[in-house]
Amino acid sequence: MTATSPSPAANHSSASRELSPTEFASTVTAITAAFGDPTRREIYLYAHDCADGVTAGECARHFDLHANVARHHLDKLASGGYLEVAIAKPQGGVGRPSKRYRTTEPQVRLAVDVRQDDILVSLLGRALRLLPADVAERMAEEVGSEYGRAMAASIEPEETHRSFRGALHAVADALSAHGFAAHAEQGADGLQIVAEHCPFGDSVVEHPVICAVDRGIVQGMLSHLYGPAATDTASSLPRGDAVCVTHVTL
Repeated sequence: MTATSPSPAANHSSASRELSPTEFASTVTAITAAFGDPTRREIYLYAHDCADGVTAGECARHFDLHANVARHHLDKLASGGYLEVAIAKPQGGVGRPSKRYRTTEPQVRLAVDVRQDDILVSLLGRALRLLPADVAERMAEEVGSEYGRAMAASIEPEETHRSFRGALHAVADALSAHGFAAHAEQGADGLQIVAEHCPFGDSVVEHPVICAVDRGIVQGMLSHLYGPAATDTASSLPRGDAVCVTHVTL
């Protein structure tokens, strides 16, 4: 099976605006996170061929893998938006529900659209600027947290047993898939997420309060995948830093 060309809308987007170097790097990072492993590529094609989707157990048997390894690959694909997750009840209503992973597109696609809408982001920044600074930041963080929980639910619904470090890496993968080119690492003050690109573009420099959205996304995803965590913006583009760094503590 070969990958098809992107949709007309994707072609139009690529033709209308050339990706900047950071956007290109973010796109490559997102694709690599999802398809950098050959086994993961085969699992994606296998899931695509199964109309009803696949479970981690089915993938494990098909590829002779440990179930946890198969689940890891499937979750990586889900965090990149290539698979969606649904809870399937066991036949007869007896036993533990299983997660089924289905492809999100009827055709095999590798296009990753890393776009920004400068008008809407600028409008958001100006609207938030009309509010008191503390209120605007709290609102932006709450919106990010809600969005982060929704993102995490599509990766690991009703599952919270992963380690804190594993959850943090899952958050970084999901952020990369959304244009942040992020990775998790051990910093001097503990674990942190480093984002080398901001999909909000120059608007975030003009309206730094938007950084609270990023921080909220990390909080929301971690609260779903592992548990409550505190986040703090250690460095950011609006401050003149080269990358955005979010410290995370339990």
